[in-house]
Amino acid sequence: MKRILTVFIIMLCLGPGAMAQEGVSKTEEEVEYYDFIEPSSVTGRRKPTRKERREWRKYYRLVYNFNRVYPFALVGRKLMDQVDSTIAADHLDKGVRARYINDVEKELLRLFEKDIRNTTISQGFLLVRLVDRECGHTVYDIIKDYEGGFAAGFWNLVGKLFDQDLKSHYDPEGVDKQTEELIQIWDSGSWDEFYWEIFGKYPEKTVIVTDRLSTTSRQK
Repeated sequence: MKRILTVFIIMLCLGPGAMAQEGVSKTEEEVEYYDFIEPSSVTGRRKPTRKERREWRKYYRLVYNFNRVYPFALVGRKLMDQVDSTIAADHLDKGVRARYINDVEKELLRLFEKDIRNTTISQGFLLVRLVDRECGHTVYDIIKDYEGGFAAGFWNLVGKLFDQDLKSHYDPEGVDKQTEELIQIWDSGSWDEFYWEIFGKYPEKTVIVTDRLSTTSRQK
């Protein structure tokens, strides 16, 4: 159900800038990144260029942020499937369906409010890309369905301030190629070892309180 996913996305992708601005920069600045990976061989070693150091830092930030938010993209897909299945199985009429959706929204807010406040802007926009990959809907389309074209246009403008286009689809062969490579590593089961090779420590696990909603439809 697109509306359910909208609440989830607005909370985790767009909420940080409005709800925890001071926490954004602090959270990201506290992350330790490395300028480059030490080569395994001492032969032919050279000092990395400024551009190379910048690219490495950008990549390390991507790895760190991916580790943090990818589980939310996965759980978002599960929650959306659950709501769709409930609506289809219970044959909800318009009124009951609206009450069910409202109840689900309240549960999502209760479950994920803490995560909103601990998510940085850059992590939120990475989640935007991952949600489109997992669920097949751009955040712009989701917001448009939920709040209308004006709201979608407004948030798309906000996104562009951070060099993000909420209308764009996930592109595994283009701008999202590195992210897609991280997904393949994750799916292969070797993520922990990959993360350790970069940061010298195993990744902190993102704790998802649940991947199932307790809300049920309230029939008349």
